[in-house]
Amino acid sequence: MVFGQVVIGPPGSGKTTYCNGMSQFLSLVGRKVAVVNLDPANDALPYECAVNIEDLIKLSDAMAEHSLGPNGGLVYCMDYLEKNIDWLEEKLKPLIEDHYLLFDFPGQVELFFLHSNARNTINKLIKKLNLRLTAVHLIDAHLCCDPGKYVSALLLSLSTMLHLELPHINVLSKIDLIENYGNLAFNLNFYTDVEDLSYLQHHLDQDPRSAKYRKLTKELCNVIDDFSLVNFTTLDIQDKESVGNLVKLIDKSNGYIFSSIDSSVVEFSKIAAAPLDWDYYRYPLLSSSS
Repeated sequence: MVFGQVVIGPPGSGKTTYCNGMSQFLSLVGRKVAVVNLDPANDALPYECAVNIEDLIKLSDAMAEHSLGPNGGLVYCMDYLEKNIDWLEEKLKPLIEDHYLLFDFPGQVELFFLHSNARNTINKLIKKLNLRLTAVHLIDAHLCCDPGKYVSALLLSLSTMLHLELPHINVLSKIDLIENYGNLAFNLNFYTDVEDLSYLQHHLDQDPRSAKYRKLTKELCNVIDDFSLVNFTTLDIQDKESVGNLVKLIDKSNGYIFSSIDSSVVEFSKIAAAPLDWDYYRYPLLSSSS
């Protein structure tokens, strides 16, 4: 089995910086890492790229040839990648024996909650190459400072989770810079745990632009609460402890923590069940009551 991350998020959320920092961290802890750039608009890569979509198609070429704008060009490039998935498979095959994969995707959010091309590409790779991937969805932490933008981020995260159908971790990135954008209305736990969103209503009503959409906002918050799927972890990519905590969550979500364990019932039960030396005869009341 091959493990890795699908790194997604809106423009400016820090995906490329994340891939660079995460690859360095994983290399330091002994993993062989390969970064796969699938963003045809990313022409200034700070990391060494093992596979680059620009070797297949360039955004500028797609825009010029088909008279497309940046958004339409990105959709075309993802469609082209899906139809030429064999190219990507051949590029990945030499890496899957002993590498941990980081997929750096474009920042166009429609690709991950509306269009099917990116999802289809990921699913084909999972099935053909036996990959175990976790979606790491980055959201800029400064959105917490604006209640309306925070609700939008929640909706985007929920839609993406439902659309991709992958193990999924939502991350508030650049958490070290959040104080630069002003005071939060609530403590940070409120935003990471996604607690009762009705408390945001008062703050939304203070903004004349938001007040006119009060009923719509309330219903959207109810949708988020009803699904009860979204929460966040925080990340400072410059802080080793912060990155390490995130890696632990990712490893649990895609099963990497089990990769070095003998896949026997006994070995797995040591982690998933009670201690193996449990003596039922010493607890007759518990045994009889069960």
